[in-house]
Amino acid sequence: MGAKAQIIGEANWSSYFEILAQVIAIGGLVGFGFIASWIFGREFSDHTAKDLFALPVSRSLIVLSKFVVMFLWGILLSVIVLAVGLIAGKIVNISGWSVQVVIGGLNLLVITSILTIVLSIPVAFFASYGQGFLPPMGYVIFTIVISQFAAAFGHGAYFPWAIPALYSGAAGPEQAQLGTVNFIIVFITGIIGLIVTLLWWRFADQS
Repeated sequence: MGAKAQIIGEANWSSYFEILAQVIAIGGLVGFGFIASWIFGREFSDHTAKDLFALPVSRSLIVLSKFVVMFLWGILLSVIVLAVGLIAGKIVNISGWSVQVVIGGLNLLVITSILTIVLSIPVAFFASYGQGFLPPMGYVIFTIVISQFAAAFGHGAYFPWAIPALYSGAAGPEQAQLGTVNFIIVFITGIIGLIVTLLWWRFADQS
């Protein structure tokens, strides 16, 4: 872990928190995306979607409930990453521990986690529209690949799925300086994903 931290800079807790944030920013797109595809896609794989459609419950409420579960699982996974990271960091005795560093590191992890979870919202639409697991996971892989190209060509700050990684410092400290517009892009992407998922569940089975 010390060797990995030295890639960023000095092997200390500040660099280590950046590594954990990058794990969440990049790996979280896959992890949170899988959670979203499972929660929404399994209804079609298990052939239980028709039962949900027949319930005397608002379909919007069903979708929102699924999103709440998705967010809770995302938060839980982030907490697990943080807990395991703190334990591992203490075991290998990384230097530079202080209250200020921990507060700054936690702030970085929390914001990175929120941004990544929000970007997983559109996965629910592809899981619903594709009625399974393969389309949403294909979408996740596609966004990860395209975000690499966007960041490489200097446009990552305006490509939603590259913003969490940039914020975590994956492209260097100069790339981590994002503004309000960049965060708005992320949340607009999440809102669009929420709206199209709600609309699909509302009208998909109606002719």
